[in-house]
Formats: sequence, structure tokens, C-alpha cells
Amino acid sequence: MDLAIKIAMLVIFFGVMISVGVYCRKHSTDVNGFVLGGRSVGPWLTAFAYGTSYFSAVVFVGYAGQFGWKYGIAATWAGLMNAFLGSLLAWAVLGRRTRVMTQHLHSATMPQFFEERFSSKNLKLIASIIVFIFLIPYTASLYNGLSRLFGMAFSIPYEVCVIAMAVLTAVYVIVGGYMATAMNDFIQGIIMLIGITAVIVAVLKSQGGLSEAVYQLSLIEGTNAAGQTQPGVFTSFFGPDIVNLVGVIILTSLGTWGLPQMVQKFYAIKSEKAISKGMIISTVFAVIIAGGSYFLGGFGRLFASQIDMGADGVTPASYDSIIPAMLSSLPTILIALVVVLVLSASMSTLSSLVLTSSSTLTLDFIKPNFKKDMSEKGQLVTMRIFIAVFIAISSVIAIFQYRGGLSFIAQMMGISWGALAGAFLAPFLYGLYWKRTTKAACTVNFLFSTIVMLANCVARSSFPTLLQSPINCGAFCMLAGLIIVPVVSIITKAPDKEKVEEIFSCYDKKVVVSAKTAIGDNEEA
Repeated sequence: MDLAIKIAMLVIFFGVMISVGVYCRKHSTDVNGFVLGGRSVGPWLTAFAYGTSYFSAVVFVGYAGQFGWKYGIAATWAGLMNAFLGSLLAWAVLGRRTRVMTQHLHSATMPQFFEERFSSKNLKLIASIIVFIFLIPYTASLYNGLSRLFGMAFSIPYEVCVIAMAVLTAVYVIVGGYMATAMNDFIQGIIMLIGITAVIVAVLKSQGGLSEAVYQLSLIEGTNAAGQTQPGVFTSFFGPDIVNLVGVIILTSLGTWGLPQMVQKFYAIKSEKAISKGMIISTVFAVIIAGGSYFLGGFGRLFASQIDMGADGVTPASYDSIIPAMLSSLPTILIALVVVLVLSASMSTLSSLVLTSSSTLTLDFIKPNFKKDMSEKGQLVTMRIFIAVFIAISSVIAIFQYRGGLSFIAQMMGISWGALAGAFLAPFLYGLYWKRTTKAACTVNFLFSTIVMLANCVARSSFPTLLQSPINCGAFCMLAGLIIVPVVSIITKAPDKEKVEEIFSCYDKKVVVSAKTAIGDNEEA
């Protein structure tokens, strides 16, 4: 009976996802519709698409488990900053200007933006290569957390979980494009909101309630920043290690400002009013999902007896098993809900990543360099083929990673986010706001972050202790870019003034309206 309930919920979930993909075929008949939904997506769909692309099994299982264990309840700061820095401020700073300038430049991808903004085909080529290389490990990391929950709930082999998720995601993205992704993201976001709330209540109830759980956690000894062992450190305001916690906050919050799959959500939003609404919706969503996930993970040490540990205590591989262990004793219906929750989070992020990768490779690499006369239909076919290819590659990597124990979720995400956001955040931000930004500065920043993150992969022990963590190293690349781009721009040749003025003119367009719609507030009686 228990297994029947779980299977029934999955069948219903998969049926809805595929149905949405089929329904959205009409929006995917041209490149603009397939990649951006015709730039007509409303605030609710865009906000949920942003949020569900942001938070996946990587956050719910990998990051919440690892950083909840390390920092206790203080890990909740990461979730809250994801909401206010990674969502609210990102929408406020990037939303409108991104939508206006990308439409003015006729760019559908981030590499296209760099080409048109800085009049450089080389920038587009370099950016598309970076996207292709570093989105793959992030895509592969999505399967890991999902597989652990499926294994706990169904005792299904890891490979079966990976293949099933890959095939189902491929079907609805290939058929329905961005609009199918956005609509499914909305449905999946609702499931995530209900699921995380129910899980937090159930887990805390299993520990005697919030007060009792906090009390029990306060009795556990930990090592503080001064290297001293003390009880209560996991319930303290900033936790035992505020320096590394700040690294997590920077990577996971500021990182969204430079991730192609996140920023491109702003390309598709419908109107000015939709941006304001979307900003609020996205922030509330992030507070509940990210704040709730990290808060839940903060109680992980109460379940230490149920977690697989090495001889010397918790190991990197153990981090990914913390959240599944916390959930394993929940009622059947809640376990089924959690499985659908994490499946929703993972599939929404996976669909966003492969759509970004395929559109970038087709529009920014294949078409301009190998087949300039590619027809609209040819571009759609090519993107659909690449979606299948990317999902297949990420699935194979995920399976080999799992069998070989090459890495764990947080490391894979840290490398990917660090390279992508480190390379793109500063050039994109300055490109939207500062006319003096040069293509030389963008090139230097692209190379700097890419080289640093690759070096961190192969020669991590040679880095300073603080930067040996891919997470801290990625955060360092992002912050360094905010200095590198303006410095290099100032010392290199200024861009063509006339060209730049024409680009920035999109922010100064005047709109003429009839008198009846523009009556002034200061008219005399």
C-alpha cells in the first residue's frame, strides 16, 4: 500500500509535466518562442521559473545537509541572503535593464548580449565555450541528491533514477521549449512550497517540537572560530565559522547575478509591471524554499546516529546523506511528497540548464561559425538535438561520478557557479550600467575566473587555505571581477562613443500618450 501511494503520486506528477509540454508546442514554432517564450511571460511564471531554477536538489539535499551540519541553525543566513541578495536585489538591479537592453540588442542568450554590447564576436565565442563547459558539471550534480531520496523511498538503483529523470525532462523541454519549462516550473514551485513547509513541521515534531529540537542541538559540542570546543555553538547567531559561512552566502546569493540560466529569465518577462510583481513573488518564494531548506539542515546533527560516517566521523560523501536520513522516518505520504518536491526542484533546474546550454551552443557557436545560413527550422531542430545530447552527457557523468565517488554535490556546484558567475557577473553588470566598460576588460575577466577555477580543480592544495574550497574560490572570483573589470576598462581603449550612446539610448526612449491618460496631478482647479 505504501509503495502504491508513492508510485501513484509520481505517475500523476509525470503525467502533468508531459501534458504541459504537449500543450506548449504552439509557443515553440520559432526560435524566439522556443528560447524566450516570445518575451511574453507574466510575473508569476517568471518568478517561479527564476526560483525553481535557483533551488534544486543541490540546495535541498547537498547544501542544506553539508552547511547545516557545519554551521547549525546559522546556515539559515545563507537561505535568507539567497532571498534578499540573490532574488530581491537581483531583480531590482538587473531585471528592467536586462529586459530593455537585450530586446534593443536583439539578443536571446548571454553570449549574444556580450557580442552586441561590446561589438565582439570573440567575446560571444569565449562566453559560449565557458557556458558549455561549466554548465555540464552543475547539470550532473542535480541527479545525485534526487537519487539518494529515491533510493531511500523506493530502493531503486541510482542509474534507474538518473535515466528516468533525464528522459522525462528531455521530453517536455524538447516538445514545449521555454514556455513548457516556465509553466512546469510554476507547478513544481507550488509543490516545493507545500513540501518544504510540511517537511519542516514533521521533522521538528519528531524531535519534540522547535524548542526541544533547539535545546537538544544546543547540547552538542562543536569547535568555534577560535578552535575551542564548546556546547551551543550550533545554535549561536553566526555559528562556529562565520568566515566560511560568508563564502557560502556570496557564492549562492551573488552568483545568480552572473548565471546565464538565471539572468535569461529577465529576457523573457512581459512588461514593466510584471518585473515589480515578479520581484516580490520571487523573494517570498526564496525565503520559504531556501530559508526553510537551510533551517531544516541546521538540525542535521540530531540525526547523527542515522547517518553513514567514516571511521573519523562525517566524510564528504556523508553530507549528501544527511537530509535523506532526516526524512527516512517520516510517514509514507510525506516521503512521497518529499520525493516529488526534490524531483520538481531538480527537473526545473535541469530543464533551465539544458535549454540555456543548447540555445547558447546553437545560436552562439554553431550558427555563426559553421552554418551562417541556418534556417529557423534548422535552429530549432539543432537546439532540440543538443538538449537530448546535453541531458545524455550529464546523465553519464552523474553515473560515473556516483560509481567512482569523484566528488560530492556542493563541490560540483561550487566549481560550476564559481566559474560561470565569476566570469560573467561583473562584465554583465557593468555592461548594463557603465558606458566605459571595454571588451578587453570582459576578456580578462572571462579568462581570470575560468583559469582560477580550473586550477582549483587540478591543484587545489597549492591555493591558500581559505581558497582551497571551491565555494570560497568561486566567491573570490566574483568579487575580484567587480574590481578587475573597471580597472582594466580604465587603462584600455574606450569603446566607440557613438556606438555606446546608441546602445544606451534604449533606456531613454520617450513614450507619447494621449492627454486623457496623462492628466497631471498639479492641474489647477
